[in-house]
Amino acid sequence: MINEKFTQIIADELKQPAGFVQNTINLLESGATIPFIARYRKEMTGSMDEVVIAQVRDRLAQLKELEARRTAILKSLQEQEKLTPELEMAVTKAATLAELEDIYLPFKPKRKTRASIAREKGLEPLADLIFSQRYDDIEFRASKFVDPEKGVLSVEEAIQGASDIIAEKVNEDSYARKRIRALFQKDSVVAAKVVKGKDEDGINFQMYFDYHEPLHRVPSHRLLAMFRGENEGFLRISVEVENEQAEEILGRIFLKGNNSSAILVKGAITDSCKRLLFPSIETEMRQWAKEKADTEAIRVFAENMRQLLLAPPLGQKNVLAIDPGFRTGCKVVCLDRQGKLVHNETIYPHPPQNEVKESIHKIKSLVNAYKIEAIAIGNGTAGRETERLIKAIPFDRDVIALAVNESGASVYSASAVARKEFPDYDVTVRGSVSIGRRLMDPLAELVKIEPKSIGVGQYQHDVDQTALMKSLEDTVVSCVNKVGVEVNTASEELLTYVSGLGRALAKNIIAYRNENGQFNSRAEFRKVSRFGDKAFEQAAGFLRIRDAKNPLDRSSVHPESYLVVDRMAKRLNCTVDELIASSELRSKVNLDEFISEKVGMPTLHDIMLELAKPGRDPRKQFEMFEFDKNIHSINDLRIGMKLPGIITNITNFGVFVDLGVHQDGLVHVSQLADRFVKDPNEVVKLNQKVMVEVLDIDMDRKRIQLTMKGQHTKQGN
Repeated sequence: MINEKFTQIIADELKQPAGFVQNTINLLESGATIPFIARYRKEMTGSMDEVVIAQVRDRLAQLKELEARRTAILKSLQEQEKLTPELEMAVTKAATLAELEDIYLPFKPKRKTRASIAREKGLEPLADLIFSQRYDDIEFRASKFVDPEKGVLSVEEAIQGASDIIAEKVNEDSYARKRIRALFQKDSVVAAKVVKGKDEDGINFQMYFDYHEPLHRVPSHRLLAMFRGENEGFLRISVEVENEQAEEILGRIFLKGNNSSAILVKGAITDSCKRLLFPSIETEMRQWAKEKADTEAIRVFAENMRQLLLAPPLGQKNVLAIDPGFRTGCKVVCLDRQGKLVHNETIYPHPPQNEVKESIHKIKSLVNAYKIEAIAIGNGTAGRETERLIKAIPFDRDVIALAVNESGASVYSASAVARKEFPDYDVTVRGSVSIGRRLMDPLAELVKIEPKSIGVGQYQHDVDQTALMKSLEDTVVSCVNKVGVEVNTASEELLTYVSGLGRALAKNIIAYRNENGQFNSRAEFRKVSRFGDKAFEQAAGFLRIRDAKNPLDRSSVHPESYLVVDRMAKRLNCTVDELIASSELRSKVNLDEFISEKVGMPTLHDIMLELAKPGRDPRKQFEMFEFDKNIHSINDLRIGMKLPGIITNITNFGVFVDLGVHQDGLVHVSQLADRFVKDPNEVVKLNQKVMVEVLDIDMDRKRIQLTMKGQHTKQGN
C-alpha cells in the first residue's frame, strides 16, 4: 500500500504515468542500474532518460526516509500515551519532514527549559488561564499560584513563569511555525557582517563585510562564499525578517482581545519570536538555503565533470608525454598505443641547466625510436616554455604536439592506484604517464582520480560531501556506460564503474584476463568468478570485445537481443556481418515483424541505430588547438587584445578560460554573450575553444577579466 502511495506521489511530481514509475521502482529495487534501465528497459519505463530515473530513485529514498520518521514518531507518541486519533491522523497526513517535526515538537523529549521549570512549579493552569484571554484580573488570579515551597515567591514570578509556558506554546504551534516559515521563505534577508578585528585577515570576503540580500534571490555561489567566510571566522551570517510583520501574523493567530491577559500574551509572543521561534526557523532557513546552494553547486560540478569525462579522445596513438619543470627538469615518458609505459627519462631544457640542444636531440631520437605520433605537454609550471620548445623541433615524421590539462595528475601520481600500477617508478613518472593517457582517452584516465580533486566546479569542498560524491558517482557511471568499455584493455578502475560490476567483479575480470588471456566473446564473461546472471544482464551490453568473432560482441546490442538480430538476418537470407555492412539490407527490415512481448519498438530502433555504427564512440572528434604564439605570461597581455582560449571551468557566475599564461581569466556571466545568460552552459561547454577579449588585468592579484561579447566562438570541444 505504501509503495503504491509512493508511486502516485512520484508520478504526480514528475508528470510521468504511474505504471512506468512503478516499473522503474521495481527495476531499481531488483538491483538494476540507472544506465541499464535507461538503455535496455525502455518499454518498461516509457523511455525515461537517466535524469528522470535518478529523480525517481532519489524521491523514493526521500519518501522512505519520511515514512521511517513517521513510524518512529507514532511509536514515540504511543509510548508516551499521548497518541489521540486526531494526532495520529495529523501525523499520517503530514507530507513533509518539516510538517511532521512541527506536529511532534510539543511531544519531543527535551532538555530543561524555562517553560518546563515553570510547569514543575505548577504554573501551567495559570498559563492556560492567561492564554484563554477571558480574564482581566490576572494579578489576583496569579496570587493563588504563589507558593514558596514550589519556588514561586511572588505574583510577578508566577506571571513570568506562565508567560514562559505561553512563549513555548507559541513556538510549538504547528500552524504558527508554518506561517512564520513561509514568511522567512518569502521575505527573509541574509545578512553578513565582518567579525570585529578581522577586516584585514578576511580581505578575500570584503564584499560581504556589510551585505544584505533577499534569501530567496541570493545565488548559490554567493551564499556558499558567505558560509565559507563564516566557517573561517571572518563573517557573521544571519537570516532576518521584520519583527513587526512576524508578530502581526502571530497576533492574528493567538490574540483574542485587548485586556490584561491579551497584553501578557502579546508580550509572550514577542519573547517567543526573539528567544525561540526566530532562532529555530532561522536555523531551518540556513539549512534549507545551504541545501539549495549545495544542490546547485553539485549540479554545476557534475555537469563540468560530465563534459570533462566525455572530452574527445585522441585515440590509440604512440604518445610521448612530458611533465614540464624548471629546476627539476621535464619528465619524459613514451607510451605505446595501448598506453603502456615503454620508456622514461628526464631532460633539462630550461634554467638553471639550459640543456636545450641535448634536450632537442633526445626528443627527436625518442620520437623516431618509438614511432611517436603525438606529444602531450602538461599545462602547469614551464608548460608554455616546453610547448614552445617542442613545436620548434623539425621532426622527421608527422607529429602533433599540444598542451594537456594536468589538473589532478599529481593526485593520481601519489595515489594507491598509481603505486599499484607503477610500483617501481616515482611520482613524476606516474604523473607524466597520466598526462599522456589523458590525451589518448580522458575518460579511461580520469576515473582513476577522485572526482573532486580534478578542480572543475564551484565550492566543491564546502558542499555536503556525501551528496557530492553520490552525484559524481552517478556522473562517472553514466559517462563510462555511455561510451562503453573495451574489456580486454580496461583498467580495474574503469571496469569498476561498468553497470552491475563494482570493485570485486572488476578485480575478478582482471584476474581472469591475466590468467587466460583476452576475452573472445561476451559468453565468456560467465567463466569469471562470481559473474552471475544478474551481473551479466546488467554489464554485458556495456562491455565491448573489439576482436570478437561475433560482430554484436563489439556493439552495444545486448546479448538478450542477439536472437532478434539473427532473425532479421535470416529473414533477409544474409549473415549478421552482411546486415551490419549494408545499409540497403537494413532498409529492408520491417521492424513490426519483430515486436514481441519483451521487445518493443524503442529497443528495435536502438538495435538498428547500433547496427548502422556498431560500437561507435559517442564522443566528439578530437580537435587541435593552439594558444597565441606571442602570449606566454600575464605580462604579455594588454587590454583590448583578442585571443584564443580554452574553457577550463564553468560556474554560475561565469567561466574560466586558459589563455596559456598560467593564470586562467574569468568571463563573467554578464560578458558571455550579447544577450542575457542565466546558465553559462547555455552558451559554452568545458574544453570548448573560444575567442575572448581582455577587459582588465590586475597584476597584483593576478586576475584577468575577459569578455566574449561580439567574439566568434568556436563550437568544437
